[in-house]
Amino acid sequence: MALNADDKAHIKAIWPSLAAHAADYGAEALYRMFLCEPQTKTYFPNFDFSPNSAQLKNHGKKVMNALTEVVKHLDHPEQSLSHLCDLHAYSLRVDPGNFSILNKNILVVIAAHHSDKFDSATHQALDKFLNCVSAILTSKYR
Repeated sequence: MALNADDKAHIKAIWPSLAAHAADYGAEALYRMFLCEPQTKTYFPNFDFSPNSAQLKNHGKKVMNALTEVVKHLDHPEQSLSHLCDLHAYSLRVDPGNFSILNKNILVVIAAHHSDKFDSATHQALDKFLNCVSAILTSKYR
């Protein structure tokens, strides 16, 4: 599902508010995912899963910063994600279903912190964006 100009405008409008809190929002989304879907923990041996742990914040920041890079290149998102496609498919061998689980938790965090900016059009645009990212990340699995 391709992003249209309206979707891109909504994403670019809210994203600076998200990027400013990359570590916190990323950690919160990961924490929610690990809590609600414990099987996703299998890729993180010896990880501290407690709320706001340094490891959660570090990895959450990586996730959100990677998404920020994609937002900067919305016309060609696959270029921003090519190295992560290989990493997740060939080295880490992450279950591709985990991407959609994380997407849902990212949306929950955004809604919780930015309800004033999270109208239905922005929700739809971000959902499409995250699904697009997931599709790209899982493209090497086929």
